[in-house]
Amino acid sequence: MKQIWTAALCLLLAALLLTGCETAPSVPPSSTATPVISTHTPVSSTQTPAAETASTEIPVTEAPATTAEPTPEFRFTRENFPRLDGSTACLPMAEAVCSVLLGESREAVQDLIHFNRTTQSFRNLMAGNCDLLLAGQPNAAVFEEMEQANFAYDLEQLGTDALVFLVNEANPVENITTEQLRGIYTGEITNWKELGGADAPIIPLQRNEGAGSQALMKKLVMGDTPLMEAPAEYVPASMGDLMSAVKSYDESANAIGYSVYYYAHDMEMARGLKLLKVDGVEPCKESIRSGEYPHLNAYYCVIAHDAPADSPTRILYEWLVTEDGQRLLEAEGYVTNQ
Repeated sequence: MKQIWTAALCLLLAALLLTGCETAPSVPPSSTATPVISTHTPVSSTQTPAAETASTEIPVTEAPATTAEPTPEFRFTRENFPRLDGSTACLPMAEAVCSVLLGESREAVQDLIHFNRTTQSFRNLMAGNCDLLLAGQPNAAVFEEMEQANFAYDLEQLGTDALVFLVNEANPVENITTEQLRGIYTGEITNWKELGGADAPIIPLQRNEGAGSQALMKKLVMGDTPLMEAPAEYVPASMGDLMSAVKSYDESANAIGYSVYYYAHDMEMARGLKLLKVDGVEPCKESIRSGEYPHLNAYYCVIAHDAPADSPTRILYEWLVTEDGQRLLEAEGYVTNQ
């Protein structure tokens, strides 16, 4: 497959080598022609059967090898670029993809990206209000809705993220167990001294029902154990609001909250906070990639199953899991499949 990396992407990688990839880089506008990619015959169609869509587990299959000959190159333009939606933590991913494939700056492509958070983005795809999702797992109720609507979709795993737990950096607690987390969020553990910390009440912040991190909390930590009902002030409206509340709720270091690793770490939203070890494992790229960290979840690219093979939507969907697509996401700080 012909390489998509043009001068824009070369500049990106050169900058990364100089900066050590510590922060998510901006992609400058290309000074040459708009990038093109080679299209090819689809090699996999990961459709989720209607009987499986009610599950909270999203099945992912590996694409089989293909010997299909490349077809003519495809050029993305503003007019044909798929309408994107998805999870907040995938916004930098979307910016980088749009910037590189259109040869424009990240600032210039902002008008093409309208993310409505995880759960709502799946509903928007089902309603035909967007073409392609870059997202984590939605609320379990969405799978029931898609099953009832007989909505078939294809998905590919783009990488892996983790559900992480944050406290104010002044909080002396460094490690917490999954069992202790369940105790906090059922109301059984209410004081930090029970965890080796200060004699102070624990303020357990949650996310709203439509948030991807809330779906992950229920799936990965709580399981069949229900979260306690939280007062409104314990449920910030956005991930940014949660970060702010954990930093300074009641001007203390007593709050705890949860986020996805990419949002907290690579988007640098956790300044003034620290990520707790869970079951003795520090959340980092190495422990996430190896599977050592206990609470992991995938990022997906999702499209409607009936998207034509030669459509921009299907072409972008397939390109994202190629070596070039994965290298771009890795450059953005995501933990990819490769």
